[in-house]
Order: sequence, then C-alpha cells, then structure tokens
Amino acid sequence: MKRFRNNVAPVFMTAVVTALLVFSGCANKNEPAWMKVNKQLVKEHGITERQRDDMVDTGIVSNLDAGKVTNISQLPEVEFAPGVKGRMYWGKGALVNWMVMEPGSEIPKETLNAERLLVMVKGSIEQLVNGQMVSMTCSPDTPGFYFAHGYVGTRDCVFLENGTENAVKAGPEGAEFLEVYSPVRLDYMQKAGVTPPENPNFGDFKAERRFPANQVFNYYDVQRTELVPDADSRLISGDALQASFLFMQPGSKFGHHNHPEEQIMIVFDGSIDEIILDGQTTMKTGDIVYFPAYMVHGGVNGPEGCNVLDVFWPVRTDYQASETKRYEALNAIIPEGEAPKLIADLKANPTGNPFLEGGVYVNGKLIFSGMFFDIPAGTWKSDARKSSVLSLDLASGKVSTILKGRQTNGMALMPNGNIAVCDMAGHQIFEMTPEGKVVKVLADKLSDGTRLDGPNDVVVDAKGGMYFTDPQFIFDEKKRAGETVNYIKPNGEVIEVIAPGEFGMANGIELSPDGKLLYVNNTYHNEANMSEVENWVIAYDVNEDGTLSGKRKFARMFLPQSEYNQGSRSSCSDGCAVDQQGNLYQATSVGVQIFNPEGKYIGNIHTPFFPVNICFGGPNNDVLYMMAWDKVYSIQTKVQGLVLPNAVQ
Repeated sequence: MKRFRNNVAPVFMTAVVTALLVFSGCANKNEPAWMKVNKQLVKEHGITERQRDDMVDTGIVSNLDAGKVTNISQLPEVEFAPGVKGRMYWGKGALVNWMVMEPGSEIPKETLNAERLLVMVKGSIEQLVNGQMVSMTCSPDTPGFYFAHGYVGTRDCVFLENGTENAVKAGPEGAEFLEVYSPVRLDYMQKAGVTPPENPNFGDFKAERRFPANQVFNYYDVQRTELVPDADSRLISGDALQASFLFMQPGSKFGHHNHPEEQIMIVFDGSIDEIILDGQTTMKTGDIVYFPAYMVHGGVNGPEGCNVLDVFWPVRTDYQASETKRYEALNAIIPEGEAPKLIADLKANPTGNPFLEGGVYVNGKLIFSGMFFDIPAGTWKSDARKSSVLSLDLASGKVSTILKGRQTNGMALMPNGNIAVCDMAGHQIFEMTPEGKVVKVLADKLSDGTRLDGPNDVVVDAKGGMYFTDPQFIFDEKKRAGETVNYIKPNGEVIEVIAPGEFGMANGIELSPDGKLLYVNNTYHNEANMSEVENWVIAYDVNEDGTLSGKRKFARMFLPQSEYNQGSRSSCSDGCAVDQQGNLYQATSVGVQIFNPEGKYIGNIHTPFFPVNICFGGPNNDVLYMMAWDKVYSIQTKVQGLVLPNAVQ
C-alpha cells in the first residue's frame, strides 16, 4: 500500500503545557483520583513514560467511566434514521459506533464534520464514495467455512475525510458495521442525549496515513504488525484516529504500560484478564473499557487468545514506526502495491470442480494436479478416475490435461528435468516427464515391504534423495499405524524418518537452501496427542544419512479467528516453498504466510480463495504461483525461488 500523506509536524498550543503536567503525573490539584495509584505503579513496574507535547484538552467527557469495564449491550441504543440504530461510546477525541441497519434502510446524505473509518461486520451496504454508491460487503468467519467453501474472505473498509459527503443504504439482508470518528461527532452525542461543550478544541493532528481516503480496501490486505511479542495488530490510521485490530496469542501477556494517547478497547473474541491500575478484571466478548491518557494497564490472555479493537486518540506514532518496519520487510519480498492476479479459473473444467494441488514450473508451463473430491456432498470422497494432471500454458492461458486417471498431489522438480509426483490414490511416487509421460515408480513401499498410504508432498535434496509426507489422506480402510514422513535415499532405499504420532497431519515439506533443515507443517491439529505441533511449522536437522534429529518449533501460523474460538489449532497449511534467501512461504487458510529464515513472521499474501499449494517459477524464477481451490493466482516478487543444482527451469 502506498502512503497517502507525509508526516506533518503538529501545531503547538498554549494549553499543551498544562495538559502535559496533568497527564504526566506532576502535582496538580486537578489530577484525577486514580493518578496517585498510577504514580506508584509507574515506579513499581519501571514504566518509562513516553511524552508528547501536542495534546489538548477537548472538554469532551467520555460516556464511559475511566478504567471501569462495562458491556456494549449496557449502552443505550440510539436511532439515527428509520431502521438505523447504533450503540456508541467515546473519549475526549474519538467516537466508536456499532451500527445496525435493517434491510433497505438508509442514512441520508450528509457532509461529515469528522474523519470516519467504516469496517463491515455483517451483510452489505451501498456506500457513497466520490459521489457514487459503491457496494461493500464481508464474508463470515465460522467454523469450517474456509475449508468447506474455499473462499478466504472479504471485509470491506473505507476511510472518509472530514468534509466528505456520506450516505449509506443497507442491502437486502441488512447490515452491521463499525464506525470510528475523530473528532467526536457532537451531533451523535446529542442523539445520545448528551450536551457537548461549545466549540471544543480538537487540536490539529496530521499523522501519516497508509490507506488512502475515499477508496474501498479489504481488511485482510492490512498486514499484521507486531506490537509486542505474541501481540499483532492490523493498524488503520487517519489524521487523528487509529484503529488497532489486535490479536493476542493464547496465554500471552501484555505487560504493565501506559501512553499519552487515550484508548478505548472492546473485546471481539476470546478473553483477557485485563490489568487496570492495581486491579484485574476478566473481559469477554462485548466488554469495553476506557483508558485515559497515562492510566497504567496490561493483560493476561485466555486459553483461546483475545481479539480486540483498540481505538487510540491521537495516533500512536510508535505503533506506526513498528508498522513501517513490517511493511518494509514484506516489500523487500513483494513489491509495494503488488497484488495476486487470477491467471486461470478451472471451475468449469471437465475434470469436475477440481481441487488444485501440486505445482511446478517448466519451460513456460505450470504443471499441477486437478484432484476430484465430492465436495458438494460434504464427504470429500475422492475418485482417481475423475482426477488429472494439468498443464497451464502461461503465454496463452490454455489448460491441457497431460495425464488422466491419477489422483496426484504434491510435485517437485528433479535434477534431470523430470517431475517427482505424489500419487495419493496409487500409494506411490512416480517420475513423470513435463509432457505427462510416466517414466517409472520411485517408491510404493518402504524397504521393509510396508505399503505407502497416500504420499502427499515431496521435496528433492541436492543428493537426489526425496523427502515425502504420508498423512493418510485416503479413504482406504487398510492403513499403516499413522501419519509419517519418509525418505527415498539416492540409492532407492525408502526409510521412515518421522514416525506415526508426531503430527496430526504432516503435509507440506521443504528444505532450507543449505539443505541442513527440513520444514514440515501440520495441516490438522489432533487435540488428543498433537498439542506440541498445533499451528506450527516444525524444523528438523538433516543428518548425513538423511535421517532427522533436533525436532523444534520453527514458525507459528496465524489461524482464522473461528479456529481460536472453538479451541482448535488447525491451520489447513498445505503446500510450501522456499526462496534463495531462505524465506519460507506457507499456503494456509488465511493466505500465503511468509516467514524469514529465523521463523519470524514477515507478512501475508491474501488471495480471494484458499491457497492450497504454491511454487516459484517464471523466466527469472521470481513469480510465486498459487493453486487456490479451483483457481490459479500469481504474484510478482523481488526474490527468486530455491533452485536445485542442475534443475531445469
């Protein structure tokens, strides 16, 4: 995303000094009652108080008691127009309104006297943007939604500047959305039965803005920024308002801290034992709390984590600095403004609603698996007779079937230019030419004679050996003792290197550029005995003989919120890829998540449909291809995919 406005130095005001003295805890007869305890906590916890000299006293009084938790359901419902109601809360400078509109209801055209962020929650609307009514919508986040439908999701947002014309009409199913305003809308206060002060001074804030005004954007394209370890936020800032959509990992802690900006917090999902001054209160869905400037707070998150919205006034520039670092790291890989492009849509392909997998690039063609599953029936029963290996000519866009009747899955280029292909239903890995001719079977059993179940993904090492996962994603009644990872030695011997019981479903597999680390992801979380892998990529040291040691957690993948809510940790992580710099790319139910060589999260590539498998290719090997349900996307990168010695591209 390109930044919309450069930073503008704030205007200094006479009232600043007085306000600063009050907020920083200096002796003043106007200090609030909680300030005495606050000073003690600052000293006790060694809090370094960040200062700012542009604060103003607006004269607005919050409708929430400072540091006291309430629930949004306890706030009065206000009617804004026929069929349009909302519940709102505000501080000295920002107001948050949760609006519900009946089907077809309207907010008449008005000229805004405040900047406004709108984020869709449910249903659809027509929103006035640049003089035209524009559709805005969102998709649900419910258990199983992603994997049942393949659709990753949309949550439309728009930022309107002060002085912009606004009008809204609800869709046929009605709508719910969040509004954040700064400064506080005085007319909204009046609708709530509160008389605002005359001519309040809201200051002159001009913070840096990443997302342009009057342009609809997708919430899921907003990158997560790490604020503190285990706490990552999607930040959307205006001139003076800042919305922080924060997720805190299960069991994590947000230590005692304070800041000169006021904060209003509401819990969306999960729970947190919120530290407020020297007390602690459990907050759950719908609970709200208002923190005036410099009030000490923190929190310990529940077992399902905690998903909250924090609204700050004015904008926290320290958070923006962290946000800049996040985008700089991502843009070193994905050019700023670059987005996935749909290059093939196979929904109507004769193979019958193919579930796309695999993926290798060879000489201008993308070769991948078109797998048949009885998805509409909800059984996911497979049929190899209706499955194929497909080839997409990237110049013409034409898709051809090069091998029929095999339910193949993951693929990897071999040093001789052929392709190692996982044949799930055939219980084997075979070698295939780029034209689709089967050369030979590479493995169909372990060296002790044990039959393979359903090879899923494969990676070739520099020696010519191959690691492959066997998560038993087949419908045969007879299977081995459990899911495994195996290794085909260069001499053809096939050994088991990860035994049953270590993964819920070992799936995607990759090697580091130096071949010393093997990465294995876990698609489904088995709560009974897989709690240590959960939504993690696991790394192993590769020994000289191809065996593995040193199992450890490497990278934690983000999940759909519904997974946290129901206590699951299934990431649906499937295929993966590595670039020459050692960055790891994971196809998951929330997009392609990228991690650096140390396992630190870099960012996410959002695709409209669930990316199942990925690979690098293109003439310069710098295009990432994403097989997403029944569609293929591509995105240009600044890096090159990992190439094996002597591999043909």
